[in-house]
Amino acid sequence: MSNLQLSEKVLALIKKSRIVSFSSWQNIYPDVAVTKFQDADDRDRYLTDEDLNDLQTLIPAIATNIPIVKLLSAQAPQIVDEARQQVLETFPKITQESGGLYPVERANACWRDFWHFLRCITYGIAGQRLDYLSSEGLRYMQELYRELQVPIDAMILGLASIKIASLKRLAPEHQHEVAPYFDCLIEELKLFETI
Repeated sequence: MSNLQLSEKVLALIKKSRIVSFSSWQNIYPDVAVTKFQDADDRDRYLTDEDLNDLQTLIPAIATNIPIVKLLSAQAPQIVDEARQQVLETFPKITQESGGLYPVERANACWRDFWHFLRCITYGIAGQRLDYLSSEGLRYMQELYRELQVPIDAMILGLASIKIASLKRLAPEHQHEVAPYFDCLIEELKLFETI
């Protein structure tokens, strides 16, 4: 969907659907560290190696998660592709004319959301904080998805598949500690189904 096809309401919801918040990190981490996270989110990008190295210097306690974030960030295209494949296998008609991700621009928006979900999760992993989500942003995203009639079941499956694809790339000892960062967003997305 190009911006020309989107209503003013949808465009406003897109801008408000910022699902990450670092406000609870303000009193825990130095301002310069929180700014690094916020800058990456404001630019819709993964933390760079330079960002991660700076954060490790600023917050030595997060050092163990830095290699995990670097790996997931580097592997993001493959992880998202695996999740996309799982959605297409489970819902084979979803991109056809009567499917929830038709036309192709709609499907591409879904795959972009997968990429952004993983990006947001890596912020939580990097900061070793499960409180990386914005309830307000999630509320707007729920409204956006409802307005656009996004197939929530496919999005939940996609996010669960992102988790599986990500965890299989990690050593077993890291899988257990990283899984909750995915689970908190999956649980939030499941709440979208109840309304």
